[in-house]
Amino acid sequence: MNGLTYAYIGDAYYELRIRKYLIDRKMTRVNALHKRAIDFTSSVAQAKIIEHMIETEVIDQEEIARFKNGRNTSGPGRKNVDARTYHMATGFEALIGALYLENQARADELVDIAIRFIEGEN
Repeated sequence: MNGLTYAYIGDAYYELRIRKYLIDRKMTRVNALHKRAIDFTSSVAQAKIIEHMIETEVIDQEEIARFKNGRNTSGPGRKNVDARTYHMATGFEALIGALYLENQARADELVDIAIRFIEGEN
């Protein structure tokens, strides 16, 4: 599978885990849920998360290779975010997607780390 395919499933799985996390925290207003979810799922947030994971050596070399595969195969980006941030976020989603398909427990572990990281920033 190519990096964008992994990113496709990773985006969906990560979004679902974030939504469940917020609902478990008793958030029920859809508008508030959406706004809070963006803190975790925006390209900027995902780029910060993967940079943190690399800097703190949370992910190993094989996982970094998965990230780079997604980062390097992503498209031109979006209008509202610079190309570097978009590529980093796509790489993060590709890593989550690959792990979801191959080792869901590890994917969940990284999502939990991402949640703690973002919660620590806010």
